Amino acid sequence: MSDWINQVMFAAPVWALPINPAFLPRRALWRAMAEAAPQVHGRLLDVGCGSQPYRVLFSGVSEYIGLELDNPDNRATKQADLYYDGCTFPVTDETVDTVLCNQVLEHVFNPEQFLSEIHRVLSPSGTLLLTVPFLWPEHEQPYDCLRYTSFGLKSRLEQAGFEIARQSKLTRGGGALCALAADRLNTRLRLLPLPLRLAVRALVIAPISLVGWLLDAASTADTELYLDNFVICRKMVSASDPIGGHLS
Repeated sequence: MSDWINQVMFAAPVWALPINPAFLPRRALWRAMAEAAPQVHGRLLDVGCGSQPYRVLFSGVSEYIGLELDNPDNRATKQADLYYDGCTFPVTDETVDTVLCNQVLEHVFNPEQFLSEIHRVLSPSGTLLLTVPFLWPEHEQPYDCLRYTSFGLKSRLEQAGFEIARQSKLTRGGGALCALAADRLNTRLRLLPLPLRLAVRALVIAPISLVGWLLDAASTADTELYLDNFVICRKMVSASDPIGGHLS
């Protein structure tokens, strides 16, 4: 995927509103990642990296390593440096300082082992930046198996040996409803020719996203209805080890 398409689809700048049907959730994810990125240093492992859309944000790391599940489609379409067998990461114990895992955990059918691998490769007091949907339609079927509430996600991460430093809910309240409506409408447009699809996005979906953007900004007290979880957590070294490190 070109840098321009990555910018339109993932960074979701304001000028992309008329053509990006996922403007609301993608913009929220990008902004959360951008806020955390300046504090991230050392070696970073992007687990489920896809086209590495967030790489541009992490200019302060010494090495950026993309990891993907090993299958023919990923080999052909993803921009990974390493591939794994679905069980074990081809990475030495405690050799990365940060793991980035964006919208991947919902596709993992063995989450205990998956999180154990993240814990294994992280250095002592290493950081995990994780996003995962709470309220979102099935996607990439049949490789979509889980949704996490904020409480369920916190519990699973703690059981895997992580300590929560920050946990946020992204795209809330009316913003979440508008984002879901935009997604459903865009799904119905897939069979249309591209020029017509872009026109409908600009005329119909973009106004819905704009209203959702305003509603999301006003939904500071709405914590039950939201699209995505964003978590910053740290690998626990021992039960007495306090939260500290380079992210808090």
